[in-house]
Amino acid sequence: MSTNKTLAQWLEYLESLHPSEIDLGLARVQQVAASMELLKPAKLVIMVAGTNGKGSSVTLCSSILQQASMKVGSYMSPHLHHYNERVKINGSPVSDAELIESFMAIDRARGDILLTYFEVGTLSSLYLFKKHKVDAAVLEVGLGGRLDAVNIVSANISVVTSIGLDHQDWLGDDLSSIAFEKAGIFRSKLPAICGQREPQATLTDHAKQIQAPLYVKGRAFDYEEQPDGWRWQGKTATGEAVGYHDLPLPSLPIENAATVLQALQFVNPCVSFEQICEGIRLAQLPGRLQQIEKPFNAILDVGHNPQAAQLLANRLAVKPIKGKRYALLAMLGDKDPVGVVAHLKPFVQAWHLAGISGYRGQAVEKLQAKVRAELGEVNGHVTIEQALNELQGIMDKNDELIILGSFITVAKAQDWIEGQNNG
Repeated sequence: MSTNKTLAQWLEYLESLHPSEIDLGLARVQQVAASMELLKPAKLVIMVAGTNGKGSSVTLCSSILQQASMKVGSYMSPHLHHYNERVKINGSPVSDAELIESFMAIDRARGDILLTYFEVGTLSSLYLFKKHKVDAAVLEVGLGGRLDAVNIVSANISVVTSIGLDHQDWLGDDLSSIAFEKAGIFRSKLPAICGQREPQATLTDHAKQIQAPLYVKGRAFDYEEQPDGWRWQGKTATGEAVGYHDLPLPSLPIENAATVLQALQFVNPCVSFEQICEGIRLAQLPGRLQQIEKPFNAILDVGHNPQAAQLLANRLAVKPIKGKRYALLAMLGDKDPVGVVAHLKPFVQAWHLAGISGYRGQAVEKLQAKVRAELGEVNGHVTIEQALNELQGIMDKNDELIILGSFITVAKAQDWIEGQNNG
């Protein structure tokens, strides 16, 4: 690839490099990373895996570390609108030029080794973190853990946020298999944090086998939500009890904030209470429990599995509204809409469904057929934009709309909302 190619052209090229979208295994990407000296991109490296809550945890952790005057690189996927959103330095996406620079360096270094789009993206983040000389790199593990490209790094601490059924084609069709895959990010004799209460034995056994000290929510640490805040208690690196009171309520799930606070006890225990509070207040992640007020009241959430729907339902349960609550659901064809709907049914009075076109998408008729037993006959729309146009005409100021189901759903809704607000 020549130096005058655009970022879009580079991304198209990277998609064509490997015959498969996913090729689990570390040997190829590890070889390239080693040759580029990228296996330890920062003095402090934190890995975050899980079925849900990875992006929120990376964002919360990065925000708090920034408040502690650290230069932080964060890596998450997928993106909502622009690829640059995946790689951030102190919360700001990197430029097209820097991404292209990294892709060129990786393309030269790989030689004849075939890499997937995601593997190149992971190497790109490590390259840019090293270039910017970040103090801390906080990395989201994209798929599973054990065989995911992110797992090549030399991490100081590993976090598993949650364990649920997702990506069964790659990770196994039961929770024990999935828990084992996620436990694959744990490092021998280094702290391992688990935000899942009562995790599967495959996870705890693996931690024990490699002598990784395991800190599980509900045992080593926990939290209690209060009307105007929350409190947290956990363990220090020396095993002593530690706690915080009157923490500010985050815009992101408290469950993930609690897990992050335990992880920070091992990597930066000197961060002050004030820095923690400010980091929690400032942590924002578009598309995760994102609230808007114009052109109508709405919550946007990229949640696309039953576990994510349960977290959203928990938020709705403590958030009464004066009017009617609507939901707009559009999901990819390989997800579980029945499980999602089951959690949210008690809090939604009117459902609207929409189709998603393209790879892995599904027409609204297929989605309607899948949830008919749960919802009966509900409103269907060919596109997300058509659904929003109709909903805008029927909702009033006291109503609320929940928009969920996938990154695609939220991205299209955000584009539509921006057009309405700026039109």
